[in-house]
Amino acid sequence: MSVSDALRAEYAPSGVLRVALNHGNRVLVGRDGVGNARGITVDLAHALAQALDLPLAFVEKERAVDVAASAAHDTWDICFLAVDPTRAEVIDFTHPYVRIEGSYLLGAGHVVADAGALVASGLPVATVEGSAYSLHLARQSGAEALVVVPDLSAALAALDAGEVAAIAGIRQPLQHEADKRPGTRVLEPPFMEIRQAMGMSSGRLDAMAHLSGFLAEMARTGRLGEILMKHGVSASCAVIP
Repeated sequence: MSVSDALRAEYAPSGVLRVALNHGNRVLVGRDGVGNARGITVDLAHALAQALDLPLAFVEKERAVDVAASAAHDTWDICFLAVDPTRAEVIDFTHPYVRIEGSYLLGAGHVVADAGALVASGLPVATVEGSAYSLHLARQSGAEALVVVPDLSAALAALDAGEVAAIAGIRQPLQHEADKRPGTRVLEPPFMEIRQAMGMSSGRLDAMAHLSGFLAEMARTGRLGEILMKHGVSASCAVIP
């Protein structure tokens, strides 16, 4: 795909491609031993910057809500978030590039057969403010049992203290926490499929068209699957348009 100076300017008016990272999603991004960002979204950002021939800078946020809330503040050019109707009011999204599951982690001592039984029980469930799964669950049956907390650490603290019966979240990190907590388990089935996409503030039509094409090419050529596998996620989770 050819890249003009006008397209680069629409992507990155400052001359630097500023990419927002959501560290609240541990499947997609983390930090190495010295604190530098690493992960799936980091590798995709580097590939995009290389394709555009632009310098790259990361704008690191701890929660998805912090990324979404800053969409109109001109602090970043590209983001990685789950597609959600509320976010789509201010962010234009590509097609999803990866599927991950939203699940419940049930605390020790609770006898609940599955995810449906948890919702029916009315037991309190912690969920992280502004996350894609929180936005989804707030529109579903059982929303009145949700206990909104700032981040996953607060949710785990509430679970460990017996203040909530379960946590809603992304399956892989929850399974990791369950492995460290005897008597806890991730419930089946997942309550949602979280479709992650790339996005930018609304109104950059040419850049948005190019970004969608870039991501589709990454998927079709297998480069996306290679990035997923590099970071421990099955290539089958890639969404190929």
